Amino acid sequence: MREYATRLLPGDALGVKEAAALLRAGELVGIPTETVYGLAADALNGGAVSRIFTAKGRPQDNPLIVHIADLDALPLLAAEVPELAARLARAYWPGPLTMIFRKSARIPDEVSAGLATVAVRMPSHPLARAVIREAGTPLAAPSANLSGSPSPTLAAHVMADLAGRIPAVLDGGECAVGVESTVVDVTGKTPCLLRPGGITPAMLAAVAGGVSVHPAVTGRLPEGAAAASPGMKYKHYAPKAHVVLVRGTPAAYAAFVNARQAGQVAAMCFDGEEGALRVPYITYGRREDSAEQARRVFDALRRLDEIGAQTVYCACPPEEGVGLAVYNRLLRAAGFEVIDVAG
Repeated sequence: MREYATRLLPGDALGVKEAAALLRAGELVGIPTETVYGLAADALNGGAVSRIFTAKGRPQDNPLIVHIADLDALPLLAAEVPELAARLARAYWPGPLTMIFRKSARIPDEVSAGLATVAVRMPSHPLARAVIREAGTPLAAPSANLSGSPSPTLAAHVMADLAGRIPAVLDGGECAVGVESTVVDVTGKTPCLLRPGGITPAMLAAVAGGVSVHPAVTGRLPEGAAAASPGMKYKHYAPKAHVVLVRGTPAAYAAFVNARQAGQVAAMCFDGEEGALRVPYITYGRREDSAEQARRVFDALRRLDEIGAQTVYCACPPEEGVGLAVYNRLLRAAGFEVIDVAG
């Protein structure tokens, strides 16, 4: 793999032009979106897209999301746009919603992991859309991190993971949503939620009249099954520490953690509940504020390694609304290890 002197580009018109020029040349660039930073390549250039997998160390059977700036680009990528998808696009695009369509012949296999479908979204971050327009092509962009590690919500996170592996990162500040986009399959009569995010099941149902939830949202994908969406198949989002989710009341959680002080144990808990703990801790938002948890969860997971924790007991978030997205990410960071405590 080629080594680069990775540059941090300013989040202005000049930075956008430099990023777009690199993308047109078949290079990779870390770009901000409202969800997390993405590692972008020209989505119609299979050779460029293949370099995403190399830079991230990403498995080749994990499909990518294609980002567009305008609805006019969608018919070029999707073989058909169902009326349901058009309604969801009117309601939630631009924004943190990805829809899965039957793909057009323009989509390289490197993007779709050989599937007959393609995932498409229109980000709301102004710099992301500006780069797409300036580059003149849709962009394939998974999270701009090493595969399996916590997703990046700051340019500094991208630099920490990918410096030397890519030519540039466009600095757009902190990501507003903080977890990857909601992914919904719109190829059937009823939309199927494959990955939860900032657009909740209730929000989808309000437009679609109903929504089904794939079992892999809260569990493991069966062995050998193809992943129709990023974030379904592998352990993701994990720090170096061993993470265990703990579901229970604040008092029960604190008692459980305090009984396990041997070794380099740490807690990842909610704001205001750390006073009962006798171990090092990182907080990731208030228990009742799932949107705040989403904004902070990946940064908190990264900070766990900074404090040298070996085992981390993480307070389980509520599994509803945006909290379902936070739970989904933490469940995978924990390798699906969840402990229920009484109280």
